Amino acid sequence: MSVSAPPASSKSIATNALRNAGLIDRDAPMRDGDNPGGRKGKLRSGRTTRMMDITKDRPSSTRMHPIRLSASAGPSDPLAIRGAARPVMSGRIRRNAISGSPANSISSIPIRVTKPKAVDSWREFVQKRWNPELKYLNLDSMIEDETVKKYNLTPPGAGGSARDAAVIFKLASQLKPEVETLSLANNNLTGTLLVQLSRYLPKLLNLSLQNNKIRDKKEITMIVPRKDKMIHLRELVLTGNPLREQAYKAGQGATYRSDIVRRFTSLAVLDQEPIAQISFDGPQPSTSAMPVEKPNATTFPFDMNPSFVTGVDGGLVSKFLINFFNAFDGQRESLINAYDPAATFSFSANTSIPARARLVGFHSSREMPNQRKLEWKTWLDGGSRNLNRIGGDPQKTLQNLHVGGEQIISVLRSLPSTAHDIGGPPEKFCIDAFPVMHGQSMGLLLTVHGQFTELGTGGIRSFDRTFMLVPATEGSRAKANGWDIVILSDQWIIRSYSSHEAWKPSPLLVQAVVNKSQNGPANSGFSLMSFPPDQQAVLAQLPEAQRNLVVQISSQTRLNAKFAIDCLQLNGWDLGKAVANFNQVKSSLDRDAFL
Repeated sequence: MSVSAPPASSKSIATNALRNAGLIDRDAPMRDGDNPGGRKGKLRSGRTTRMMDITKDRPSSTRMHPIRLSASAGPSDPLAIRGAARPVMSGRIRRNAISGSPANSISSIPIRVTKPKAVDSWREFVQKRWNPELKYLNLDSMIEDETVKKYNLTPPGAGGSARDAAVIFKLASQLKPEVETLSLANNNLTGTLLVQLSRYLPKLLNLSLQNNKIRDKKEITMIVPRKDKMIHLRELVLTGNPLREQAYKAGQGATYRSDIVRRFTSLAVLDQEPIAQISFDGPQPSTSAMPVEKPNATTFPFDMNPSFVTGVDGGLVSKFLINFFNAFDGQRESLINAYDPAATFSFSANTSIPARARLVGFHSSREMPNQRKLEWKTWLDGGSRNLNRIGGDPQKTLQNLHVGGEQIISVLRSLPSTAHDIGGPPEKFCIDAFPVMHGQSMGLLLTVHGQFTELGTGGIRSFDRTFMLVPATEGSRAKANGWDIVILSDQWIIRSYSSHEAWKPSPLLVQAVVNKSQNGPANSGFSLMSFPPDQQAVLAQLPEAQRNLVVQISSQTRLNAKFAIDCLQLNGWDLGKAVANFNQVKSSLDRDAFL
C-alpha cells in the first residue's frame, strides 16, 4: 500500500505533531514516505519504513502515542527524567523530555536512578542509631548495618578513611541534644581514624572503643593530642584493644592504667573499673556577701634569711662542698669515691626562663652576651629527668635514674664542663643543712642553690642541688679517699640564670608589685621591659628592692632610668619624697630626662 505525499499544509501539521511527540528532532525536516532521501530512513532490507507500518500490527495498548510531561505527576507516577536517552525505531538516539504511565510506557526505555549523596546516606545512618532520650549514639559494628549495606557505604575500619570518620563525627555533633555517650565498639578502628573525634565531640562523658585495633600510646595521643581535650570524659572502655591486652599479658596493667589516666585527666572509670581518687580537704567557697578587699602588701610577713645550717658542724658541710665542687669541675672521675655503691643520681634541665629573669632580661642583656650562646640540647639528650618533658614515661623515668658510682660517673662525664666560683662572693650560694632520719640512724639533708659557668660558651646557669648524706664508715672506700661523709642521693636541677638576689637577706618582696602613690595611680602596663635595652642592663645591676622603686617612679613620671635613679638617690630612696620632688622641678627638666 502506497501513500501519496500530503499537501503542504497537511505535511506541516504532521511535522509539528511528530515534533511535539518527541519522535523527530525539532530541526529535522519531514520527509515523504516514498522518498526518505537518506540512509537513516531505510531498513537493512531496503524497504521504506513508515511510522504507521511499524505500529499497525501492534496491539493498541502498546502503540506509541504522543505524550507530554504532566505537571500533576506525583510519587506514584513512573520516574520522569528530562534529557534521558531512549532508542527510536530508526536506530537514532534522541534526547527529549519523556514521561508516561504504566498503560502507555515502552518497556525498552532505560531509566537512570540518581543515588543519594554519601553525606545524606551517613546522616540517615547516624539518625537511625541515635537515641535522643538517653543522649546515646550507638555506632557499634557499622559494617553490619543494613543502611550501610543499602547504600554501599565504607565505614572507617572497614576500608573507610579518617575523612569518612570525620564526616560521621561532624554529623554526630549536629544532633540535638548533644551526644553524651558514644559507642564505637567492634569497628577495627585505629588512632589515625579517630583524630577528629575530640574536635567534633569534645564534651563526651562516656566513650566505648571496645574491640578495636588501638595498639600503643601514640594512638591514644592521636585521639587526645593535648590534655585540655575531652576534659569532660568520665568513662572510657578500651578492653579488647592490643594496647590494653598486651599490657595486662605482660603484667603491666597498672602502668597501662596510669598512662591512660594521665592522658584523660577527668576519668573516673576505666574499662568498667573505678579509678582511685586522691582527695584533699580544701577551703570551700565563701557564701558571704561581704566584699573582700584585695591584698595590697608588698612584702611577705617573714624576711629572707641567710643560709641555714643546724644540727651539724658547719665546717664539715663546708669541707664536703669544697671537695665536691672542686672535683666536679676538675676531675669528675674521682667522685666515684664520694658516692655509696647503691647511691642514686638524676638531673633535670628546666629550660623555661624564670619570671624574675625574664622581667630583668638576663637572657638578652648586653652585659651578659654569653647567655645567648647557651643551648639545652646536650643536657636534654644526656638524660634529663624532667618529668614534664618525658611525659611521665615509666621507661624513661627509670632509665634516667642512675644507680651506683660507675653509672653516675659515666653520666657526669657526658655533661658539659662547669666552673663553680666557690671561692668568690659567698652571697652567690645559699646552703640549707639539717639532720633527718635515715632508717635507724641519722642522715644529713643538704640543699645548695647557686650558679655556675658553663665552659665552652661562658654563659651562666643557676642550679639547685640536693644531697642525702651519711657518715662514711671506717674502712670504706669513701673514708680511705678522704671523704668523711658519703652521698646516698644526688638530685641536680639546672635552670636559666636568675641571679642570687632571690635568696639575698632582705624583706621578702611580692613579685610584680606596682604600688599606687599618694599622688595618683601608677601605670599598670609599665614594667622593666618598658625601658630601652641599655637602660634595662643598668637596672639589672641594682638590688631588686631599688629596681622596683625605679620602675614605680618611672611609671608615674615617665623619667628614664638614669634620672629616676638620681631622683630616688637624692631623696634617700623614699618613693613619696622622690615623686614630690619631681613635681616641683619637672617643668625645668629637659626632654632627654624622659622616656
